Amino acid sequence: MPKVIYYVASSLDGFIATEEDSLDWLLDFGFASFQAHYDQFLAGVGAIIMGAQTYEWIRREQPDTWDYGELPCLVLTHRDLQAPPGSGVRFASGAPGPVLDQALALAGDKNVWVVGGGDVAAQFADAGLLDELWVTYMPVALGKGRRLLPVGGPTGRMHLIGTTSFNGGAAELRFARD
Repeated sequence: MPKVIYYVASSLDGFIATEEDSLDWLLDFGFASFQAHYDQFLAGVGAIIMGAQTYEWIRREQPDTWDYGELPCLVLTHRDLQAPPGSGVRFASGAPGPVLDQALALAGDKNVWVVGGGDVAAQFADAGLLDELWVTYMPVALGKGRRLLPVGGPTGRMHLIGTTSFNGGAAELRFARD
């Protein structure tokens, strides 16, 4: 059965970007230690959900590429944005439930990845729609920035389903809803 997974990297103190939306602190770690694990995760993904801010950040940082190819990607926005040519990018708005229904239909028998940012993931968590949370904690603290999961109130309890450690000190914790 497909799962809805928030898969993300975070600082030790719970931030996914600086206040200026910089990921330099994360990019400094490189990708070599994480690539095989990421590729395995992505192979199980049939659709992506991301917010407009995350989408625009990716487009600014990589204006000539789209790393997700034709994989269906629902970008949550109320504005008119442009999709990269040949991509699976579509634009959606509304409550998390109907957006998730659309993503699940696109994903087939694979998982839905809620890329983020944290505000988007929190909307899905608040609606009880996140099945799993996969957080790779990087060995650095930022002090302030964009929060990992700024929910509106307490979530239901989750339990640890797995861990992965990486060269360089990063550790991924995987949680599932009870």
